Parts: sequence; structure tokens; C-alpha cells
Amino acid sequence: MPAGFAARAEALLARHWWQPRPTWLARALLPLARIYGLLLRRHQRQPVPATRLPVPVLVVGNVIAGGAGKTPTVIALVRALRAAGHRPGVVSRGHGRQGAGVHEVGDGDDARRSGDEPLLVRRRCGVPVFVGRQRAAAAAALCARHPAVDVIVADDGLQHRALPRQAELLVFDERGLGNGLLLPAGPLREPLALRLSPRLRVLHTAGPAPGTPTGALARRRFGAAWPLQAWLAGDEAASQPLHTLRDRPLLAAAGLAAPRKFFDMLAAAGLVAEPLPLPDHFDYATLPWPAATADVITTEKDAVKLQPSRLGSTRVWVVPLDLDIPDGLVADLLALLFPRAAP
Repeated sequence: MPAGFAARAEALLARHWWQPRPTWLARALLPLARIYGLLLRRHQRQPVPATRLPVPVLVVGNVIAGGAGKTPTVIALVRALRAAGHRPGVVSRGHGRQGAGVHEVGDGDDARRSGDEPLLVRRRCGVPVFVGRQRAAAAAALCARHPAVDVIVADDGLQHRALPRQAELLVFDERGLGNGLLLPAGPLREPLALRLSPRLRVLHTAGPAPGTPTGALARRRFGAAWPLQAWLAGDEAASQPLHTLRDRPLLAAAGLAAPRKFFDMLAAAGLVAEPLPLPDHFDYATLPWPAATADVITTEKDAVKLQPSRLGSTRVWVVPLDLDIPDGLVADLLALLFPRAAP
């Protein structure tokens, strides 16, 4: 299926998924959703041997298609684990990358080899990051290559049953469960009831959404604005407070599952920006804005795929998104991951 057609189809479906009640299209797709449900139940009944790993695993994911803030959550958790004295590593599928085998993400990697989100995690956290379609194999390779790692955080993978886990963190944004239907009639990869277990905790990244389980509340916030070259070089001295961009005519580019959140946060920060929503994991093989564009503001997930040499006179500003996770949730997850160390 051509990528452009797939992106348009996903955008069409998404407009129907997030309506509180099923729309005409959602109702028309219910027979396919029932077939998907039958196949899902059959898959769940099949035994899958879990890989043995020498360290505990925390899986961060969601039950909906598309992003709900998993990668910023992973970054925040890695930092919290390090602050608690642990040595975390990260595994991910590396959505959109070329190749399916296991690959260790390096600082200078091309996002086409590693995937944009794993490369972002590597740049932000500096911890070992391995990608692979089989997350269990990626985790085993990480442990073999980096024996000092004592805990693994999986960016997505709730449905990857071969990956053992001691704790799961289910992430929701303001969209919640949408219309509550399975794919393709709704956004659900699986019924929420299949995921509930004693090892599961819930995090809301944008306040509680209707119909979702009670959980901890994270706070989303923007960091400073970085010129792209400075962000790539880690030159913090070149970053500027976000408010210094308020008087500039900006174009906001976001290749996210839910780009509207980025645009709304920019507006809340007092910036006036023309929104340019792009397909999730947009590859930037061609720049999506006119060559004469003066200033573009974008996300870190987009920035890892941009090369300053291709931008001409356009200035690109990168705005990191950070999550503040409650200490109580971190302590709860640590108790699940390291029960012998719990008081």
C-alpha cells in the first residue's frame, strides 16, 4: 500500500475514532472489528514461550493506535531510574526504520536505521538503546552487550507477549479510549480488560479522560527553544526561552500521531504559528515547507530526521517536550521491578 494512501486512510479513520459515539464510518467497519477481535482472541490463546532475561523489564505502552505520549514517558522514567541509582537500557521496535533485525542505536545513527523515537531516546538519555521487530531478542542482545544494565524499559510492546515483564505502564492522553471500539472501527488494539493486571499501572499525560482507569497524573511542559544545529550538537548555551519567539511568524511542523497537542501547547505558550500537521514518523525525504519559509518550530522527534545543510535560509527551532511523573508512581514501579529492595 503506498505510504501517502495509508496516511490519508489513517487520518480519515482517526477523525471517526475519537468521536465519543460511533459515527457512520465506525458502524460500517464494525464487521471488520469483530473479525479483528476473533483473530486477537485466537492469538491470545496461543502459547508463546517468554524469553528469559537477567534483569527486570518495565513495558510502557497503550491500548490505542497512535501515540499517547509513550516516548516522553520513557525518557522521564529512564531519568527517574538513574536518579534512583539504577542503570537502565531501552528497547523498541523502531517503527518506520529500514530492516527488522536487532540493531544498537548510536548517537550518530540515521533515523532510517534506528527509527526516530529510539534515536531521540538515545540522544536525550545517553543509555543503551536496542531496536528490533522482536523486542525480546533486542532485550537479550542489550543485556549481552551491556551487562551493567540492571533494568530495561520497553518503549511500546504491551502486546509483544514474548517479552517478559515485571511491570507495565499504560499511558493515556486526553483522547482516552475514543469511541471504545476495536480496530478499524475504533482506535483500540485490544480491549482494555485484557490488559488489566496486578502489575499494571496507569499514567495520564493530559488529565484523566472519560472511560479510562484511575491513574497518576503527569505534567507536560516545553523546554527552551534550540536552533537545530545547537540541538544536534548539545550546545545548551545557544538555547533561548520559548517566549523569545513570540514576535516571529512561525510555521509549526509536527510528524506525530496527534500533532494537534503540539500546536495547542505552542498557542498556550503565547506563540502564533501556522500549523503544518504531517503523517506520524514523517521521513523528511523532502522538506514539507516552502523554501522561503523563515522560521520553523518543530518537535525533537522531527528534528532527528533533519539535516542543517538541507535547510537553506530557513531557521529551524527545536522544542523539547518533558514530562514530570509523580514520585509516588516511580516508587510504585520500583517496588514492582525490585520487590526485594522494597521496604
